[in-house]
Amino acid sequence: MRLRNKVSVITGTGGSIGRAAAVRFAQEGALVVGCDANAAAAQDTLEIVQAAGGQMISLHPVDLTTVAGCRELVDFAIRQQGRIDVLFNNAAIAHFNWIEDITEDEWRRNSRDEVDLVFFLTQAAWPHLKESHGTIVNTASLTGWRTFRLLGGLAHATAKMGIVGMTRHLAMEGREHGIRANSISPGVIETNQTREQLKDKEWADYMLGKTLLGRLGRPEEVANAALFLASDESSFVTGIDIKVDGGMAVW
Repeated sequence: MRLRNKVSVITGTGGSIGRAAAVRFAQEGALVVGCDANAAAAQDTLEIVQAAGGQMISLHPVDLTTVAGCRELVDFAIRQQGRIDVLFNNAAIAHFNWIEDITEDEWRRNSRDEVDLVFFLTQAAWPHLKESHGTIVNTASLTGWRTFRLLGGLAHATAKMGIVGMTRHLAMEGREHGIRANSISPGVIETNQTREQLKDKEWADYMLGKTLLGRLGRPEEVANAALFLASDESSFVTGIDIKVDGGMAVW
């Protein structure tokens, strides 16, 4: 029960990693507050967690790319649970393209869908995290640390390295309030977002060939890393990025 009675806000619980995190956190005693823009998927996760005996509530649909949407989620968590102990900024939508083809709209959409929602929600939750001496976990990406010749990841990498930098500053600013902040950089994880890409055999073979373990990562493996960072087991860990990549960063 590593998160016993800790109110844990997890964004993007309708997605693969968000769902795995909601299930895993609830198994460890967390009072999970989920959310997603996809109401049907978020409702499915809510029912899965509750059916397994976990404690979870969810706000869906909600648009976290707006300040109003982020404040709505924070207000919902405080109204229902009274505090926020853990904030797992997991939600994001990645956009891929090559530099000559990226439009202004694509570039700005990428920043909105991967950076803005983390900043706006963290800012809205900050007063409550100060009160609880809480913990922040942000999702970055290995794409920020490594380039791949078959992946037009310029905008995505830029956004996710922004998350790494933001996390370090949050750790610095939060130090006086007992707030820890860390990030996770997943490699190739089998999720709803990557499943279509993996149908391209050339792309899949290339990416798997870059992985020391020779297989895709599972959403549960990312959730386990988030659980460690959210729990008191990582009480002396702040301002770092953990790569959950099967060894991709090694070669």
